This record gives sequence, structure tokens and C-alpha cells, in this order.
Amino acid sequence: MFSENASQHMPQFPESFWRSNLELPSFPKLEKDIEVDISIVGGGIVGITSANLLGKAGIKVALIDAGKILSGTTGHTTAKITAQHGLIYHELMEHFGLEKARGYYEANMSALHFIRDTVLRHQIECDFTEEDAYLYTNTDSYISKLEREMEAYEKLGIEGDYRNSIPIDIPVKAAVRMNAQGQFHPLKYLKKLLEETEHQGAEIFENTTAVDIEQGNEIKVVARNGCTISCKQVVIASHYPFYDGAGFYFARMYPERSYLLAVKPQKTFSGGMYLMVEEPTRSLRYTLCDNEKILLVGGERHKTGQGISTIHHYEALQKYAEETFGINEFLYRWSAQDWTTSDKVPFIGRITSEKPNIYVATGFRKWGMTNGTAAARLISDLILEKPNPYEELFTPSRFNVDPSVKTLIRENTNVAGHLLKGKWESPLKTVDDLQTDEGSVIRVNGKRAGAYKDKNQNVYMVDTTCRHMGCEVEWNSGDRTWDCPCHGSRYSVTGEVLEGPAKQPLNKVEE
Repeated sequence: MFSENASQHMPQFPESFWRSNLELPSFPKLEKDIEVDISIVGGGIVGITSANLLGKAGIKVALIDAGKILSGTTGHTTAKITAQHGLIYHELMEHFGLEKARGYYEANMSALHFIRDTVLRHQIECDFTEEDAYLYTNTDSYISKLEREMEAYEKLGIEGDYRNSIPIDIPVKAAVRMNAQGQFHPLKYLKKLLEETEHQGAEIFENTTAVDIEQGNEIKVVARNGCTISCKQVVIASHYPFYDGAGFYFARMYPERSYLLAVKPQKTFSGGMYLMVEEPTRSLRYTLCDNEKILLVGGERHKTGQGISTIHHYEALQKYAEETFGINEFLYRWSAQDWTTSDKVPFIGRITSEKPNIYVATGFRKWGMTNGTAAARLISDLILEKPNPYEELFTPSRFNVDPSVKTLIRENTNVAGHLLKGKWESPLKTVDDLQTDEGSVIRVNGKRAGAYKDKNQNVYMVDTTCRHMGCEVEWNSGDRTWDCPCHGSRYSVTGEVLEGPAKQPLNKVEE
């Protein structure tokens, strides 16, 4: 068990280290109809990088975000800038062949070099450092998997090596290193790009939720308040596509949550970036806080809305951090949601072949810093009618019989099971049973509902039926949200949409 002293210091509420103590610019809400060349929906690494690249080319751009700029997944990342995306290259070679596997590596390495060169060119103070990246295992059955991954590195020309130890003092049976990767403070980096993008003349709006795209003589992005952005082309960079365009993205991807802690360790962390490949996964890297190295500990992935009470994932990471490096001070805890495609390669490009002026970037599988940068560069090239060697690899219109069919069957069977389970569930709790700062599925007037009681004894009750496709949401105790186990929509305690695919808030419930 974790120590009582460390437990007392666990922050009560989740907060990302990247967003703490960093002043970000504010932007107005869209309050009138406007017209631009390109509309970009989503203010994370894809949206900001795309807007910056297009602005450099003299394109008139509007960038909008449903909440605050950089408050989404980009603001909750581990911020590793690496082409080492777990045990992926042997698998890519098996399913896609040597050349496309090499293309995936080259696209992500090119993104790493783009970020590094941008940092150097603009002298951005974003704590960028070059670090080797390691995959490691403590399980005998995974040694052969690391050996196969190393064989893939050699065939693809990836610089690295196989080893039986790593530079930090934790147990390891085998490891694979990828040389000269990187890490940084993502929001300090993107803040500079955002300032430059605004200087280029881009129109930027926050708290502007896009709910639809209308197509006629021109394309219109429709905001929830009715205002529109008329444009020639649209880039959907909203993590999950707010507009599906008959691409059936909800059935071709699945969402997972993972967790992060930022702590001041008792032992010295020498450097490098580390990922344990067996379950439960563990991720390690350092960053700087007031010129002092702090440790970022991540892992504990699971399907959104499914599994154990989410606070236990934070506790498991805390226990691991205590056992490996010790905790002098518990600074921050936060979580993130990521989408994985049926073949583990992101969807980047035209949303469907029938809608060539609408572009999408999604399914980065926890590796959004490089995949997101690669996406922005690819989409910008498509808009500017420049050739890009990775267009075919990432196109959303692809379909690979193996593994796509197996994954689709498994994931949609999972969805169907949770849809039925939620409908059959008969909760026993009532609103009077709730403790302070507790959320739960309850019964109200004989029907299923969700309720949360805050520290001031205010109770917020919602209908637990997800507004996307009717699954029943579950309480997330770690982050105090309502999460859908079917397609990953997430809602606040008052029912407001935090993450799609849902567009409308949960209905309110009265006693």
C-alpha cells in the first residue's frame, strides 16, 4: 500500500502541470458570421501548427476551439517527442509491409526534426532536450517481443540497440533504445506558434463549439450559437471529429484514458524517456519546475467509462512512484483521452473521398506530439497542393482486412455489451445516500440518473443517457466526470460536453 503521508499530499482535484503557472492568451467567442479561406476546428497541436503553416503561405485562417485554447488533449500529454510508439514497428511491417512501416517512422522523425528546428529558429524557451527513448520489460514473455521489435529497427534503419539494462535504477530484463528523441513543455512551444499565427492575421476564437458543417456553393462551419464561418476548406483538428461526414469514425476507433503524476522524487532521475511494454504500462520522463527536475509517471490505460474506480489508477501510479524513486512532494495529477484506429495508424487527410475539401486528423494513439505535427504538415500540404510522401499511408479512406476486421468486430461487440449492460442496471443508491464530493448512478422517481454532491452540499443531477448513441454514462471518480463506455463521450458534473463524439449536453433531472 502507498504511505499515509504521500496519500495526504495527493491533490484533491486533477490539474495538468503544463497548464499550471503558465499565462496563455485569451481570445473572444465567435459572435458574428465571418468568411475566411480555411476554417480550423480545434486549438491543440494539430490546429495551431496547421494555422501557422497556412498563415505563412498567405492563407486567411480562422481557428476556433470549443473551450480554452490548449485545454484539451495537447494540454494533458506526456509531451514525449518520439517515433518510438511502443511495440509498433514489427506489427506495422507485418500488416503494412516494409515501406509503409518505414514511412510511419520517417513521418514521425520528420515531425520531431520540425519541432526541434522550430524551437531553435525562434529560440523558444520550452525546456526542449534531446533524450534517448527506451522500451523495457520485466516479464519473460515480453523479451521475445522486444527482440522482434529490435529486428524491425534493424530492417527499417532505425538508430538504436538492444540491451539488458537502462540508465535508471529500476528492474529490467530487456530493453530497446531509440536514439536521439526529444521532450519539451508543449504549451510553451505552442504559445509561441499561436502568437506568431495571430500576428500573421489569423482570426482566433475560444468557447466556440462547432456542431455541424453545411455544404452548398460554399462550406459553412456552424457554431452552437448559430454563427457561421464560410470558407473554402475545413480542417477538423478537434481530437475526435465533431463532424463525421459518413466516415463512421465512431465505429473505426476506440477511446482509452491514461493517467499522469508529477512528483518531486527522493532519488535522482538521470534522464531519458522510458515505457514499460507489459500491462499495466508505466511511463517515465522528467521535466523542469522552477529549474528543478521533477518526475512524470504515467500509465494505467483503460477503455473510457470502463473498469475500476478511476481514482485507483492514480493510486497505483503513486504506489509505483514511491517504490521506484520515492516521493518528496506530490505536485499534480491529471489524465488524458486518446483514440486508437483499427490498425493503429492515425487517420489524416480528406474525411471521405466524397468530401475532398474537409480534412481530419485523429487516432494518434497517445503519440500526439509527433503524429499531430505530421498531421498538420500533411494537411497543409494537401491544402496547398504540395506533394507529401505520407498521404497514402495515413489516408482515412484506407481499410486493411487484417487487423481492421478483427478490431472492428471486437470493439463493436464491446460497445454492444456496454449498451445493454447500462440499460439493464438497476441502481440502489438515492440522492440522500451521497457523501460530500461523491458522484454516483442513483434512482430518481424510479429511473436511472446520475448525481454529484459538491463540498457545499449542492447536488447536480443528470440523465445518464449519452447524447451520442444512447449508452449509459458512468461516474469517473478520479476526474469527477460522466464518461460513456461505448464511444468515449465525457461530460461535466452539470452535464456539459467535455469530449465528443457527443455534441449536446446531458439532460437535467429534477426530483
